[in-house]
Amino acid sequence: MKIVVIGGTGLIGGKLVARLGEHGHQAVAASPNTGVNTLTGEGLADALAGASVVIDVSNSPSFEDAAVLEFFETSTRNLLAAERGAGVGHHVALSVVGTGRRPDVGYFRAKLAQEKLIEDSGIPFSVVHATQFFEFAHRIADEATVDGSVRIPPVRFQPIAGDEVAQAVGRTAVGAPLNKGVEIAGPEQYRMDEFFRKALAAWGDPREVVTDPKARYFGAEMRDRDLVPLDGATLGEITYAGWLPDNPAK
Repeated sequence: MKIVVIGGTGLIGGKLVARLGEHGHQAVAASPNTGVNTLTGEGLADALAGASVVIDVSNSPSFEDAAVLEFFETSTRNLLAAERGAGVGHHVALSVVGTGRRPDVGYFRAKLAQEKLIEDSGIPFSVVHATQFFEFAHRIADEATVDGSVRIPPVRFQPIAGDEVAQAVGRTAVGAPLNKGVEIAGPEQYRMDEFFRKALAAWGDPREVVTDPKARYFGAEMRDRDLVPLDGATLGEITYAGWLPDNPAK
C-alpha cells in the first residue's frame, strides 16, 4: 500500500516512514526537503498519485497565534484538495490532547481548525491526539527558564515516547478509517513540575525547578487536566526513566 507521510522527514515522520517500510508498505516521505510543500501545493499531486493513505504529521515553524493558524488552515486545505484529486481513501492526522478543551489557546485553536477541516472534507479520516513527546522535554525546560530557573505549573502531565506515537499512528493508518479522534499518552502521569524536577536531576542539569501556577505553556496558563487524556485513552509502555538512557542528548 502506498502511504504518503506529510512531514515525513521530521521526528515522528521519519520514524513512521521507517516503520511502515519495514512492514512492506511503500512509505513516501513528503516535506519541503523532498520537494513537497503543502503551503504552496508544490509537488503534492505527484506525491499523492496512487496513494491509498495520507498521514499528516507536519507542524508549523512558528507557534505565534496567527502564523500557526494560517499554517494549519492553508496546508490542510491544500492537502485535502490534492487527496480528493488523487482518490485517497484515508486521511490520518496527528494532533494534540486537549484541543477541544482549550480553544482559547492559540496552538490548540489552530489544531482544532485543522481537525474541523478534516472532519468536513468528506474523506474518511482518523485523528490521533497525543500528549507531549519525551523528545521535547529539554525544549520545554529551556522555554520555561526565567533568570536561570525553570518555572513550571503544577498541572498533570503524561508524556509519551516518540516511537510509541509513530507506532500508534502507523497502526491507525493501515486500519479502517475511524472517522473520529482517539487519544494516546505515556504510561505514567505526573505533576508537571515534579516531572521536570526529576528530569533535570537525571540530566545533571543544575537549574532549579520552581513551581509556578501562573507559568505559561503554549502561551497560556494551563488548568489541571488540560494536558492529559480523558478516560479510555491508549497508553504506551515506555517510561521516561526507561527511555532516557538510550536518548541522553538534548
